Amino acid sequence: MIPAGFAALEPSLLALMLALLRPGAALLAAPVFSMPAVPVQLRLVIATAIGLPGMALAGVAPPPEGVVSFAGLLFIAGELLCGLAMGFALQIGFAAALVAGEVVSNAMGLGFATMNDPAGGHASPAFGQLLSVLATFLFFASDGHLHFFRLVVESYAAMPPGGAWPSWAALHALVRFGGLVFSAGLSIALPVGFALVLVQLIMGMIGRSAPTLNLFAVGMPAALLAGMVLLALALPVMAEGISPALGRALDQAALLGAG
Repeated sequence: MIPAGFAALEPSLLALMLALLRPGAALLAAPVFSMPAVPVQLRLVIATAIGLPGMALAGVAPPPEGVVSFAGLLFIAGELLCGLAMGFALQIGFAAALVAGEVVSNAMGLGFATMNDPAGGHASPAFGQLLSVLATFLFFASDGHLHFFRLVVESYAAMPPGGAWPSWAALHALVRFGGLVFSAGLSIALPVGFALVLVQLIMGMIGRSAPTLNLFAVGMPAALLAGMVLLALALPVMAEGISPALGRALDQAALLGAG
């Protein structure tokens, strides 16, 4: 039996738990915060810091039928869908850097050089990890994480709990936004990738003029050396290509949060 002093806390705790669904799902799908290295306790603290202002902004009232009901399941599903969609939109912006790194790695002949990706838990190209770390630095340096948290809080005003179902137009825009992974990734890798293609063409012409030349012994070191030099020169330009991709990801998250 619940003591009389604690009986009044049950509705408040239930409302707080429901308010944590949306920011918790957003952090679960968003990059960096969803890494296995990030403690669950830290994600819970951040979700609480986001959910409390959202609860104060819109108010969270459990369904009259209770949480364990069809209306309660719809309530929870809507909150989870909204949070996951906003976090996934941000994930797409970071994935553009991984695609660019894979393109550069394959052009340099280092497609076999892979590293364990701490964010996804799978192997990815080494240069993809470099650009992913660069994207993380740019994201935090530009206060992108604070902007993302603000979008999650503001989504409570646009889509109050219980009606947090993104429109079909917003979900369709998210699907179309997935094309950013390839277009932005190729744009980021263009300064280095195009130059490496020229290096490969030159090595092919040398191979045709000197058939006895071992291209595997000469071409790969030449492409690797050219790629390292070009990457050192073009890294600031590639960073300028990553920043717009992250900005467009935040814009897409804002569109989903607005319903």
